[in-house]
Amino acid sequence: MGLISYMCVQGTDSGGKTMSHGTNFVSTAHLSRGRISLKRGNLFGQTPAKRRHLQISHLQENADARMGFLLRKQLTLYSATPLYKFSYDRLQEYSRQLCLVIAAEKQKGVAVHVEGDLKFKVKFSLLSVLKSSERDQAGVLIQVTTENAGPKVVWTGCFCCTRGDDILETVVEDFTCFPLFLVNGAESLSAIIGTWLQQTFDCSFSLLTISPLNLAWMAAMWTGYKTERHKGAVELIFSVPGTPQSLDISYAIHADDAKALWDSIHTTQNEVQQEQVDLFMDSLCYHFYRHFKIYLSATRLVKVSTAVASAHTDGKIKILHSAYLVEILALMTELAITKIL
Repeated sequence: MGLISYMCVQGTDSGGKTMSHGTNFVSTAHLSRGRISLKRGNLFGQTPAKRRHLQISHLQENADARMGFLLRKQLTLYSATPLYKFSYDRLQEYSRQLCLVIAAEKQKGVAVHVEGDLKFKVKFSLLSVLKSSERDQAGVLIQVTTENAGPKVVWTGCFCCTRGDDILETVVEDFTCFPLFLVNGAESLSAIIGTWLQQTFDCSFSLLTISPLNLAWMAAMWTGYKTERHKGAVELIFSVPGTPQSLDISYAIHADDAKALWDSIHTTQNEVQQEQVDLFMDSLCYHFYRHFKIYLSATRLVKVSTAVASAHTDGKIKILHSAYLVEILALMTELAITKIL
């Protein structure tokens, strides 16, 4: 089988603009309750030998209609420690409290990216569609919306614990566990909302970076997902270490060729094995070497883009296909759980 590929080498000088992670959103303060809220346990290894494919077809119809706010948007990933004294019955009260906090910050002259005297509202809502099984906990959506010529969402945050049933068994009384928190919106609002969440629920957040090994898992698993439209190319971005300037190598493979390669390797049903991921990546790297005489093993995988989703090592993802949204969130939840344990 001949893979169709191309390479693009990109350089950025040391003064180039870099994306901020919104560090004000992440608290480094010691939170006593957050530290003791989990019974320690090794639920997931850093690099599991295999991962299961989820069987959640009953959720796909709901995902397409109700999860559009998470699709085709750049989302920043955070791991979150359990929330103290959180209650699903108080979502309306939380909406009112946070709205008052944002209004107060705006009154003090803090830039919250809500221009002029535009009215806005905050809404907490339940997201049962994020559950991959009956044991899963329903997610929580937070949206800040301006109301002028028409409603416009200016900030979105989403707590979820998709396929997190194992960790739920380790959480002590009075705590609610949402290991994964996804954010889309202005950093100024993220800072205000993040501070309120930490003070209200005695929790803390940490940027969820993605290791090259987990990016390789995503490249393999997402390549194997069936898509009927918008196939495009599978693109892998590698960072070259030890160079005076930032240097990236872009490696694109035709989607059909990448899937054919993966299908020839992935012979197990309902699970993906580490050896299969390694063989998939080794085959792609060998093909690249044959054409360009460059050893990608000497570089670092920093980004993966497929027709299903894209992910960057700095904790940014973009979900493109609604049919696999819950499965992708389950994987990100697993990574978040690994970080907070």
